[in-house]
Amino acid sequence: MKLDEVPQDHSSTYGGHSKLVYAVDASGHYQGTQSDGWEPEAYSTLLAVAELEAQEAEAREGWQRGELSPLKCLMYRYRMDEPALAQITGLWQWRVRRHFRPQIYRRLSTSLLARYAEAFGLTVDELRRYQRELP
Repeated sequence: MKLDEVPQDHSSTYGGHSKLVYAVDASGHYQGTQSDGWEPEAYSTLLAVAELEAQEAEAREGWQRGELSPLKCLMYRYRMDEPALAQITGLWQWRVRRHFRPQIYRRLSTSLLARYAEAFGLTVDELRRYQRELP
């Protein structure tokens, strides 16, 4: 893409910010420039966010029925999936999936809860509150 062709579609998904993209200048060299959005990118971002919100709603219903721990709901709320949460916490994916079970989640140690709390940007006390109450 040429420097003068960098999209400036004023995307609402950027929240008024811009991001660095690279384009070719007149002499054929790559140069960094700012873009404040591109309509196809904004559309795909909105679709992805809608999918995560739907997954969060489904997980919340499972939590309210007592079938899931709040961990799965929080995972989607903070825009993660199982591989991302496992990588951030340093746990195997099968352990993260196991912690989605309420009876297992209630018995998690403080050190494991601290890993999840850090991943979500919460304190351990805030995370423990989710163990005791439904949304």
